[in-house]
Amino acid sequence: MGDYEVVLFTGDLACAGTHNKVLIKLVGTAGTSEFVNFKSNFQRGQKTWLTVSCPTLLGDLVLIELMKKDLFVQLSWYPAKVEVISPMDKTYSFPIYHWITDSKVHYFREGTAKIDDGNPLPGGYSRQQDLEWEQSVYRWGIYEEEIPHCIRTDTSLPYDVCFSVTKKTELAYNYTTGPVELELAELLECKKRFTSMGDIRRLFYAHHTKTSDYVIQHWAEDLFFGYQFLNGINPMMIQRCVELPKNFPVTDEMVFPDGQNKLTDEMEKGNIFLCDYKLLDGIQTNTINEKKQYLMAPLVLFWETDGKLKPIAIQLKQKPADDNPIFLRTDSQYDWLLAKIFVRSADFNLYELNVHLLRTHLLAEVFTLSLLRNLPMVHPLYKLLKPHTRYTLHINSLARTHLINKDGIFTKFAASGGEGAFTILQRSLASLTYSSLCIPDDISMRGLKYVPNFYYRDDGLRLWRIIYRFVLGVLGHYYKSDAEVQKDSEVNKWVHDIYEHGFLSKEETGIPHKFNTVEEMVKFVTMVIFTCSAQHSAVNTGQFDFGAWMPNYPTTMQLPPPTTKGNANRNTMLDAFPDVNTTVHGMGTMWLLSKSSADCVFLGNYPEDHFTEEVPLKKIKQFQDDLVKLSADIEHRNKRLDLPYTYLDPKFIENSVSI
Repeated sequence: MGDYEVVLFTGDLACAGTHNKVLIKLVGTAGTSEFVNFKSNFQRGQKTWLTVSCPTLLGDLVLIELMKKDLFVQLSWYPAKVEVISPMDKTYSFPIYHWITDSKVHYFREGTAKIDDGNPLPGGYSRQQDLEWEQSVYRWGIYEEEIPHCIRTDTSLPYDVCFSVTKKTELAYNYTTGPVELELAELLECKKRFTSMGDIRRLFYAHHTKTSDYVIQHWAEDLFFGYQFLNGINPMMIQRCVELPKNFPVTDEMVFPDGQNKLTDEMEKGNIFLCDYKLLDGIQTNTINEKKQYLMAPLVLFWETDGKLKPIAIQLKQKPADDNPIFLRTDSQYDWLLAKIFVRSADFNLYELNVHLLRTHLLAEVFTLSLLRNLPMVHPLYKLLKPHTRYTLHINSLARTHLINKDGIFTKFAASGGEGAFTILQRSLASLTYSSLCIPDDISMRGLKYVPNFYYRDDGLRLWRIIYRFVLGVLGHYYKSDAEVQKDSEVNKWVHDIYEHGFLSKEETGIPHKFNTVEEMVKFVTMVIFTCSAQHSAVNTGQFDFGAWMPNYPTTMQLPPPTTKGNANRNTMLDAFPDVNTTVHGMGTMWLLSKSSADCVFLGNYPEDHFTEEVPLKKIKQFQDDLVKLSADIEHRNKRLDLPYTYLDPKFIENSVSI
């Protein structure tokens, strides 16, 4: 005879409780209990106790079975975990963190992480049963050809991947009231052009940030233009230039008219850098307010001197021609400024689709869906990665129905909206490589190791190392040899699905489709966590900061680029800017996407207790300590900067792509 003391924790989420009847069965290596009924209701964030009496001891507990029986109405219920104290005074923990919406039996393994050994549990229950169910719920779909696959949603998303009530309510409120809060609602339908810079400045009366104020003051300056390619929201374009592209015929006399420097010498010293927007060449552009829009595919040359990055030459179209002049710092004020504005507009369109949507959102969805389909809850990699999947499937579903769909905001108000957007996504995926997703490799390949004042690089590399140590510490506890990695069919199916559905089985991407060593697996998992947390923060959080001041980041341009020099003036610039309603919609969207929600979870925080063993819990504590130290160092550095760089400060980085 033995009494097992059961404690059931209901999650602390809105609507998590239930008045339905709940039964539990304990399964051990030496026997099972009967289903026993809890006698009380289940309230949000509360514990419920029960004693399960068994005629014999059950051995080591390996499984619980939970069943919710509807009384008068079907109610969803969110149990967080179950703890059981055996008659031998041993505590077993069973993580759940799952919405139960039906009256079926649900199985949950004891919390100790285990790699598949091929042996079923007592009663014939197997990991494969888990996966078959998950694969019936989470299915691959195709939103558009030649871009990463997504979740197939014939009806609605599964409860477990949906926003909380708090998040859903908050996002819906912000979406509908954003223009009101920005005091811009009356301008949403204003299709007029701006007639002065003062008109644009007046859009900022209600909401601004320290950075947006700085942008307004410095947006037209060459040094700030260069700064943004290192520490703005798109630090992914710039690379060291060792040889001028053949279609960019810049000469020494153009960029160094005083004769004091030569391009070849400066390239040898590592002081010349290039941004090439060739992926935008020939993109079909939008029509907004019944007016044709313009999107360039520029080449931009920079010179690093005195620790600062300066633009020195801009060619707005890829093919050299008499009507495609190379703009220079020595040109007239508005010739040079207008060229820079066309570059910033090109950067906006490529950034949003390639750097932001593809390289964080769409890849995070692939990582998430493959995880849910191929790894059971008991797998250590599932436990490690689950926090980095929160809300990703839901936010991406909303992007497909509100941003890039036929009537979406991006489709209506960006130069590349519509067919052009998918062409850019397809080209971007075709050019994507595994190395470019791993910041140490990416920085090295782009030749940016020694560029001064590059805070994205400095903070990102430290974060990568911290995450890598954490992943190695956790996975190294479960995988003692390369052979154990090779024979883990679950984890290799996970990475193969990513290769197949995320990168469309393109070997040239360098994405692995199986793991041969522990080191390979640790690096790949580090990339996944970095992409879903740090990289998304770096390229998302500052959208309003840098983009709300429209002249710095126009979503579109309404005039073609100048074909000759000397004709641009203030009115030319104003006429080229997007209309008022286009600008306001852009501001509202960037404001929405820059806001963190009240229930966001930041990097290093684990409100769900998936790991139960001592070693991974110690590694989590060390990970948290390392992040606190990095955060303090970043805060100390930022005190001396006119414009602090905060986007990779761990205390501002969400665990997952959730906005």
